[in-house]
Amino acid sequence: MSRSPNAPGSLRDDAAALHDDLARLRLDLHREPELGLDLPRTQEKVLAALDGLPLEITTGKRLTSVTAVLRGARPGPTVLLRGDMDALPVTERGDADMISRAEGRMHACGHDLHTTMLAGAAQLLSARRDDLAGDVVFMFQPGEEGLGGARIMIEEGVLDASGERPVAAYALHVFSSGLPNGTFSSRGGPIMAAADRLRVTVRGAGGHGSTPHRAKDPLPVAAEMITALQTMVTRAFDAFDPVVITIGSFHSGTVDNVIPDEASFSGTVRSFSRAAHERLKERTVELLEGLARAHGLEADVTYFADYPVTVNDGGEAAFVADTVRDAYGEDRYAAAPRPMPASEDFSFICNEVPSAFIALGACPPDLDPATAAFNHSPEARYDSGVLADGAALYAELAARRLAASPPRPF
Repeated sequence: MSRSPNAPGSLRDDAAALHDDLARLRLDLHREPELGLDLPRTQEKVLAALDGLPLEITTGKRLTSVTAVLRGARPGPTVLLRGDMDALPVTERGDADMISRAEGRMHACGHDLHTTMLAGAAQLLSARRDDLAGDVVFMFQPGEEGLGGARIMIEEGVLDASGERPVAAYALHVFSSGLPNGTFSSRGGPIMAAADRLRVTVRGAGGHGSTPHRAKDPLPVAAEMITALQTMVTRAFDAFDPVVITIGSFHSGTVDNVIPDEASFSGTVRSFSRAAHERLKERTVELLEGLARAHGLEADVTYFADYPVTVNDGGEAAFVADTVRDAYGEDRYAAAPRPMPASEDFSFICNEVPSAFIALGACPPDLDPATAAFNHSPEARYDSGVLADGAALYAELAARRLAASPPRPF
């Protein structure tokens, strides 16, 4: 006899029973991380974890994605659950029994936990298929780390995998510090920044370092540009709708007494509202090209708009908070006071359907979340003890969201 998806503790209890299996899958993924859009071994492991479940499974054409659709026993809407799968080009430091066995690759952002939790949710919801009025799409996504895998999956039809657009989408993301272990956090409105890239080459005319008036020195102009960008941030944008521009690379010249022909720099641009994001490219390009002209030089300015702002739907964010408090207790939810300056390509999903992005503290109990290494660090550590609760929350959100939607007739 099947149980109601809203039975208190039922999903948490069943998820806890899966813990050992989830921990093994997570360790297997962690030891063999893969980068970018092509994750063949990761895809194989996901497909093996889903084998035997009543799912309609398709794989990607331009990337090694996995899309699995669970059809509820009764008609209803669709809910989408996203888990990203790719790792980072980071050399892991830590316990030899636990760390990556692939040199220069590491699940430094915890995507191995996301993949595992989503596979666990597929098992939990498959066991409750008879109770579901609607469908669940499980989106296993490569290429979150800067390659826009979510956008490609949208182009390949993930949002229409069940035959209709989802009424809601949810993504969990673990953090190795900043949040206490097992604490869920979210907010309505912007929750993650937009991320753009800027590349600039200033072209002048080289010459002897002793006679700069006979050359067109690109170095001081490039330096002025970097300073002007910071002035633009404080004078052209609202202090309560912040913009962050960080120049992380600057290259020019060969020796001390030669004025080079070129100077180049590149950086990252972050913003927290759609309005600021839309204005940034125009203002930045206009400023840099204008400065070059003012000094009689030329500038090649390339502005890449990578990820938009991740904006949580207010209603879905409130639904997440209510679900966590009801299923786990008041102390397990912490409202995020402000957006995070990192970015997420779940933003592409948020732009299409009402969505909520949720943070989960996964700092190991023996570390202080205030001082532990943060995501992307070679020393970042994530506690497998959160896997069961993460899988259960994915399942709770899908089951409760379907139950809350009006039933459709056959």
